[in-house]
Amino acid sequence: MKAIIHIIRKEFIQLRRDPRMFPIIFIAPLVQLLILGYAVNLDIRNISLAVCDQDNSRQSRELLSQFTNSGYFQIAARPQTINQVDRAMDHGRASMAIVIPEKFGSKLNARKPVQVQVIVDGSEALQTSAGIQYASIILNRYIQNLALQRLEQVKGLGLKLPQLNAELRIWYNPDLKSRNFMVPGVLATLLMILTTLLTSLAIVKEKEVGTMEQLMVTPIRPYALIIGKLAPFVLIGTIDVILAMLVAVYWFKVPIQGSLLLLSLVCLVFLMTTLGLGLFISTISRTQQQAMMTAAFFVIMPMIYLSGFAFPIENMPKLIQYFTYLLPLRYFIIIIRGLFLKGVGWHELGTQVLTLAIFGAAILTVSIIRFRKKIG
Repeated sequence: MKAIIHIIRKEFIQLRRDPRMFPIIFIAPLVQLLILGYAVNLDIRNISLAVCDQDNSRQSRELLSQFTNSGYFQIAARPQTINQVDRAMDHGRASMAIVIPEKFGSKLNARKPVQVQVIVDGSEALQTSAGIQYASIILNRYIQNLALQRLEQVKGLGLKLPQLNAELRIWYNPDLKSRNFMVPGVLATLLMILTTLLTSLAIVKEKEVGTMEQLMVTPIRPYALIIGKLAPFVLIGTIDVILAMLVAVYWFKVPIQGSLLLLSLVCLVFLMTTLGLGLFISTISRTQQQAMMTAAFFVIMPMIYLSGFAFPIENMPKLIQYFTYLLPLRYFIIIIRGLFLKGVGWHELGTQVLTLAIFGAAILTVSIIRFRKKIG
């Protein structure tokens, strides 16, 4: 036990002697959480809109007012011709355009078919799909209101209109804020990146400077060396989790609806996985540059892209969906979002927690065995 305490103490002394490590360990994750919490925003609003109203009638102005009053569109240009619309789109002044043809109002009054042209910039796929959806909703609502007005005119003839009222309820995220959905995922991703990189780089650094060989010739048992090397990063990861949760709750106002005890337990279980991955990377890397590249390209990037953090797993090809079951971050993100937003507990998340624990134990065991062979 004394040997483990001395190794832990040595690790903290090494961290203290490197003044660059403190901001990397504690300040950088909080700064990244703040930046990503604001930057990673899927709420599409204020889409720049070019309006070409060739009719300038009461009906066309009513239609355009529904676009501007929706909060999703902001008129950025008012071209008079189609060529001017093209230039506005080419120069990036607008990402969508609405072209209302001549005699728009008179054709509506005469109950004749009329077309409104909607032009979208397909270079921004997410904004484009959202803009098309918003525009379709607004146009359909406008047509429905016109139809209801016409039906109101014949009410005096004894015609009764059917009434259908939809009561909409949104659970877990009533305001539909993407920040509430993204911040827990950012927290999970930062925890994975920080602990995996720190563990791998710290051990490989000792190989480069030669202190690992000095530890090998001392009468320290392999398990004591492994525990002593990993324990400081468990503590660092725990402190970072606490700081990140405080920022999420008190800065971003993302409430934790579930059990704090279960959330803390799951974070410790996930640390088994990240520390195991960092330990494994250190056994196959000779330099810190190799460790960083291996962690980035073979661990961090695949987990971020395929874990459901930013892209829905349901939209991926079937083969990729099956592969995501091998990624521990997938389960951790499901758990942490369930605890933050839904307030669910062990009964709902038990399968995910158990799977994550199995992955963590397996990865950590394989990494320890390989590390012991390297120092044996």
